[in-house]
Amino acid sequence: MIRKLNILVLSMAAMAPAFAMDAAQSEAKQVISLQGGEKLYVFKDGLMAKEGKFGGVIHLSKGEVVQTADGKSITTMGNEVARLHVLLNKGHGN
Repeated sequence: MIRKLNILVLSMAAMAPAFAMDAAQSEAKQVISLQGGEKLYVFKDGLMAKEGKFGGVIHLSKGEVVQTADGKSITTMGNEVARLHVLLNKGHGN
């Protein structure tokens, strides 16, 4: 019985980081891959934020045009730096 409980607890602990990493993707309506390995997050309210290829949040200028991985151009709306930062770091605090 104790062995089964330990297995359950360990499996739940292993799944927690996976849920935290998906916080930004589940909050976004769409995640678009950009050239250079960056990602553009489009939230349900239409505002956007950009993640760099190394996982950091990148500032967007008003009306900045970004290139998707398949060569299309997108004009950005908003600059949700703080929103994306919180979502990417959700579950990684002490």
